[in-house]
Amino acid sequence: MERCTKNALWTGLGFLIGTVGLKAATSSTAKKGYVHAMAQGMKAKAEYENIVEQAKAEFDDLKAEAEYIAVSEKDVEAAEKAAKK
Repeated sequence: MERCTKNALWTGLGFLIGTVGLKAATSSTAKKGYVHAMAQGMKAKAEYENIVEQAKAEFDDLKAEAEYIAVSEKDVEAAEKAAKK
């Protein structure tokens, strides 16, 4: 008999907590909190994308400079070979 009573109490308590939790999750205060959390997430995403774009631009600059140096060295070598002939 005690076991049946405990199970009934736990079931009732679970139902009560679920109902209260649902009401709390759908309240206007909670919705405002969700909106603010989403806004902060969107700000973080935008900042991350900005950092990635800056890194890509820096990489492109380094790559272009390296290609310029490589081409310049080839031109110098070609000029030196032409001068020896």
